[in-house]
Amino acid sequence: MRKFPFFFMVLSAAIASSANAADDKLGARTMTPEQMLTEMGLGVSDEELERAIAAAAAHPLGSAANPVRVGGPTGERAYIARLRCGDGSRPKVGQRGSAGVGAFGTIVDLYPLDCGAAPPGRLDLVMDMYHAEHREERAPAGFAIDPR
Repeated sequence: MRKFPFFFMVLSAAIASSANAADDKLGARTMTPEQMLTEMGLGVSDEELERAIAAAAAHPLGSAANPVRVGGPTGERAYIARLRCGDGSRPKVGQRGSAGVGAFGTIVDLYPLDCGAAPPGRLDLVMDMYHAEHREERAPAGFAIDPR
């Protein structure tokens, strides 16, 4: 009879240790978004991306034709947190939505921004979160960017 409690203790410890090992990988990034797109056959070459960036530069930053390039949803939030309206205040941010396929061949997000009476007023900011290596230092027309 004494063997059963010992057996269950050992079994419980083994199950707990294997669950902890699985938890270590849960939520951990195993590849960049660019690598993931390439693995799925949706990525573009560096040369193609450079050409697309150069073509997009002819359009206003934050538009569908020139989305703000950031790294993931965290990059989107960080970029928006750095934006300042013409009076120095932070814009009010509306509900994020999808804006379809952007200028760089990936799905882009649209964030409605509202500065109220301060310039630039309202803007639908388009962002492409599949650029983990890029940190945008420019602001859309009418906005300033906090350099932090």
